Amino acid sequence: MDLKDQLKNLFPDHQETPEPVKEKSNIWLQDEPIICKYEKRKGKPITIIEGYNGATKDFKILAKEIKTKLSVGGSFKDEKIIIQGDYRDKIMAMLKEKGFKVKRVGG
Repeated sequence: MDLKDQLKNLFPDHQETPEPVKEKSNIWLQDEPIICKYEKRKGKPITIIEGYNGATKDFKILAKEIKTKLSVGGSFKDEKIIIQGDYRDKIMAMLKEKGFKVKRVGG
């Protein structure tokens, strides 16, 4: 007898609840790595994410998600996500968690 059978014997009226399905993001994953680089503009550090081949709409969603998780400002211009500050390590960890390949450039 396994554990489920034993529980059914103890609680015959109990109905099993289905396990929650983990939601997958609808962002298109690519084969080539996304480039995450660091620059200084007007003396202030920024992180630039570029090299995404999917739809622009998906990249904008990704930009918004990064900005909200890190609680920082940023923008989306010319197929690039520009984040205020040096957050390469955190951004790379987030992207790897989502299944992207990430390449670190600069510094």
